[in-house]
Amino acid sequence: MAYGELVYGQAQYGDTGSTSTLRPPPDLMKYLPPYYRTSRVMNSIQAAIGSELAKLWQALDETLDQFFVDRATWGLDLWEKELGIPTDPSKPVDFRRSVIKAKLRGVGTTTKELIRTVAAAFSGGETDVIEYPSEYRFVVKFIGTRGIPPNLGDLTQAIEEIKPAHLAFSYAYTYMVWNETPTYTWAQASVMTWDQFRVAKPLQQ
Repeated sequence: MAYGELVYGQAQYGDTGSTSTLRPPPDLMKYLPPYYRTSRVMNSIQAAIGSELAKLWQALDETLDQFFVDRATWGLDLWEKELGIPTDPSKPVDFRRSVIKAKLRGVGTTTKELIRTVAAAFSGGETDVIEYPSEYRFVVKFIGTRGIPPNLGDLTQAIEEIKPAHLAFSYAYTYMVWNETPTYTWAQASVMTWDQFRVAKPLQQ
């Protein structure tokens, strides 16, 4: 889809998914001599021009957003094309951004730190990489995220692309431990499923 179609064709002003702040139309009447303020025709003309200016400013803001992965929306297609990533518009924007960031971080020599930062880009939390050199394998441990990250398939593909071919890998997940359960009352815990309870955050004391 072309940019012009997205902003002015199928989508309404401010409805492009951009993270940029919607600018209000400027009051152009304040730049004219006072005697124009009582003219309905001039007010209408300046209001129409102000509305178009606001659309232009919004389009410029959204275009600038596309240069930054964390703010890009319709520009994600271009990032994916540049990096050789298959485009799948059905996936959530956050997932697509994490794939792009992982791909960008995955350029260069593969190291433990590189794999850790790629995994962190997908999980959105702290990760660790535990190496077992004698067994030719390593484990990616999710520390800052409880349970299984929702985009694990994309992370697996990213690691496969950057890791040495002779190394195997697996994942280690973090769940709530028993000494954390007293932070929940029975009423609070009873409304959660077992899977939800295992990945819940301990309540602050």
